[in-house]
Amino acid sequence: MRRYTRLEVAALAGMPAERTQRLWRALGFADVPDEDPVFTDADVAALGRLEALIESGFVGPETEASIARAMGQSLSRLADWQTDLLATALGTPGRQPGSTADVVASAELLLPVMGELQDYVWRRHLAANAGRLFLTDAGAVDRRELAVGFADLVGYTSRSRGMGGRALGRMVEDFESLAADVIARHRGRVVKTVGDGVLFTCVAPLDAVEIGLQLPVEWSADDRPRLRVGAAYGPVLTRLGDVYSPVVNLASRLTSLARPSTVLVDQALAQQLRGVDGYRVRPLRRVSVRGYDDLQAWLVRRRLAGDGEAEAMPALEQLLDEIADDVLDRPADDETPVDEDPPAG
Repeated sequence: MRRYTRLEVAALAGMPAERTQRLWRALGFADVPDEDPVFTDADVAALGRLEALIESGFVGPETEASIARAMGQSLSRLADWQTDLLATALGTPGRQPGSTADVVASAELLLPVMGELQDYVWRRHLAANAGRLFLTDAGAVDRRELAVGFADLVGYTSRSRGMGGRALGRMVEDFESLAADVIARHRGRVVKTVGDGVLFTCVAPLDAVEIGLQLPVEWSADDRPRLRVGAAYGPVLTRLGDVYSPVVNLASRLTSLARPSTVLVDQALAQQLRGVDGYRVRPLRRVSVRGYDDLQAWLVRRRLAGDGEAEAMPALEQLLDEIADDVLDRPADDETPVDEDPPAG
């Protein structure tokens, strides 16, 4: 039952009103007038749990807003999807439009089940991610060597203008579903999706390459925009479920350079493919893109069955392999980011 104002809930939780407002905003909720009684006992209890976490030392005062923001963004999207699911269920063909009582009854049936499932999925992901704590040096848990990949739909903006809402929604859902399946199949992790693209990471560089090669193939259809992928490898900072590093920016730039249905990687990832059966890498012409001068991109292709032995390999392919090896032997100085906004003067 909604019974407390913003100032009352802060007093009951024993927290400054400014702090509770900051957390409320971080969770993604709009400000409410001070005199409106919109808060419940559950809000008071939630603030108490947060305070207990801080007192335990698990969450610091300097990170509480960041954690609230990460949780709010993730759960807001989940709530949007669940609301759409409920609306779809109530609007099933042949069924009368749902009354308020129907909505309440459906929510009472579905919400406990969804809550239990969410708790299971969260715990399962927590257990899977906790394993890396035992494989990482103390103090370096948030810094790891990872392959970072982007996949995006070519011409998504122009195509979406001519599509109805339902058709566009189905295409985005199909893309996100397929991407999640392929990425999980090759031991990757979806960091986030942005409608026309997906950002993913892999511990093993070869897994990222397999994802990049497989996604365009499985997505390909006459009525779908084509897909392109870029990936890079190196040290990455992981924080609150997101990733930060020049490696992430480099993967994004490589994606923008890739032609439809192709995969481009940086030199660090190309080095990981050197001598690996099943792949060929080809250096492309160096280009300058935003943030990088003289960037060396590498095209990745599958090595066709039977062409791995020198005597069976076409002379041109063998020459290109030798050129690629020669370029890989050179220092990788082309992928250093430059200052995109140099200081004046």
